[in-house]
Amino acid sequence: MRRRDFITLLGGAGVSWPLAGQAQQPAMPVIGFLDSGSFAANTRKVDAFRQGLAEAGYVEGSNVAIEFRWADTQFWQLRSMADDLVRRQVAVIVAAAASSSAAKAATSTIPIVIATGVDPVKFGLIASLNRPGGNITGLTYMANELAAKRLNLLRELVPRVTKVAYLASSQQFEMPPTLLARADEVIE
Repeated sequence: MRRRDFITLLGGAGVSWPLAGQAQQPAMPVIGFLDSGSFAANTRKVDAFRQGLAEAGYVEGSNVAIEFRWADTQFWQLRSMADDLVRRQVAVIVAAAASSSAAKAATSTIPIVIATGVDPVKFGLIASLNRPGGNITGLTYMANELAAKRLNLLRELVPRVTKVAYLASSQQFEMPPTLLARADEVIE
C-alpha cells in the first residue's frame, strides 16, 4: 500500500511540476506610449520606435507589449490617459513633447522617457540637464533655445546671407516672434 501511495505522489508531482514552472514565468513587460497627436499622423514615429525596440531585442507581442494612448490633440485628456497607464502598471512610459507633463503628474515611480524640443528644466520636468533626478530621462533638442545659436552658426558658415526663412508648425514648437520669418522670404 505504501508503494502505491508513493507512486501516486510522484505521478501527481510530475503532472503539476510543469504547471508550477509556467506560473513562475515573468509577465511580459508593458511599455506605455503617450502622445498628444494621433496614430495616423505619427505612423513613421511608431514604426521607428518599434524598429528601435527590435534592434534592442524587444519585439512587440513576443517579449514586450505596447499600450498606446493617443489624445488626438485633445490635450485635456492627456492626464487621464497617463493615469490609465499608471493603473495598468506599465514598466515604463514613453512620452513625447506635450504629454511629458501629464506623465510626470501621473507618477513619480514609473520611469518616464521623454523626447521634447523644449527645455525640460524650464518646464519643470527635470531638476537639471546634467542631473535630472526623479524618474524622468530622455532627450531634448531644445529647438527654441538653440535657434539663435543655429542662426549664428549659419552666419559664420555663410557670412553673405542676409535673409533666412524659417518654417515650423505652431502646434509643435513655441517659437519666439523674433525668430519667425515670413515663408516668402528666401535665403540669398
